[in-house]
Amino acid sequence: MLNFCSLYSGSSGNSLFVESENTKLLIDAGMSCKKIEEALKTIEVEPSSINAILVTHEHVDHIKGLSTISKKYDIPVFATKETFDAMPNQTEKLSEKNIHYLNIAEKFYIDDLKILPFSISHDAANPCGFNIVKDNSQQISIATDIGQMTSDIVKHLEGSEFILLESNYETEVLKSCSYPFPLKARIASSTGHLSNEMAGKTISYLVKNGNLRTAILGHLSKESNFPELAYRTVIDEMLANNCNTNSISLSVASRELPGKLVKL
Repeated sequence: MLNFCSLYSGSSGNSLFVESENTKLLIDAGMSCKKIEEALKTIEVEPSSINAILVTHEHVDHIKGLSTISKKYDIPVFATKETFDAMPNQTEKLSEKNIHYLNIAEKFYIDDLKILPFSISHDAANPCGFNIVKDNSQQISIATDIGQMTSDIVKHLEGSEFILLESNYETEVLKSCSYPFPLKARIASSTGHLSNEMAGKTISYLVKNGNLRTAILGHLSKESNFPELAYRTVIDEMLANNCNTNSISLSVASRELPGKLVKL
């Protein structure tokens, strides 16, 4: 059994929840401790029951509440050494026993869950996505903050029946939104974020060539995207690639509100 909930997912803050029968994880803690506590209560999860926090990278929308929630509930934190080094204000507040280094492409276990970090293309110290596997059969993937979709990332996603995939911006909306030009250039760069169109192409490939059955679009930009637009663009890409849109459950994660618990 694996369950997933997007507590928050967007440019203003990110925190995701994954559980098995024996293990409860947070991926990122990019909102305040209070907001994360409130979100967990909506799915009847006590923050004190969290076994570990996995950190994708050091940007503030992924670590804002990290040290506070780790310290308050004595939760171990797993991240690359480069990520810990790149967030000194958070790291120095963590208990030394709760600092755990992970290595890209090296699997490790948290109770009954196998975790495999994989490299992503983003302008951070050593960012990663995660494959989370239960009993060598059920696999889910978390993949956001991706400047470009590479064959290596796709390979890591192929075995997953569920993915939380970035769908950050719509190209034409990004061009005309109020962001300053340097920020627009960063978002659209190879170390920035993933567009709706590329999210759609990726999901199309995974439906046709992998095990994908459920996908949630996440990390939407507040200024250069809209939930309905992200959803419609992905569906259009699937149709253009001759995919059966009824073969997958597709939804969009909220930036500001916790979603429902998805039972896989």
